[in-house]
Amino acid sequence: MDFPTIHTNFWDAVISVPVVMILTQLIKLFLKVPRKFVPTIALVLGLCISIFIAHRHSFIAGFMGWFYGYAAIGSYASLKTTIQAYRNEKE
Repeated sequence: MDFPTIHTNFWDAVISVPVVMILTQLIKLFLKVPRKFVPTIALVLGLCISIFIAHRHSFIAGFMGWFYGYAAIGSYASLKTTIQAYRNEKE
């Protein structure tokens, strides 16, 4: 069995991850989703962007969306922790 060649580029990561973060925050803001479901929403958004937009030529390559979703989750957690640490340091 040959594994597919997955082509991703700089723009996929630079555009997809912030879009997933922004859409997740908008969904959280407007739909009042419980906190425990927010990472799942980010993962589903990442998969949707990857499968239907970024890698629509290959279903298997579309699973790069896992990386988009998890990168958005990690980036948000890192940013939130940094802001909280900065505020605690100021006090």
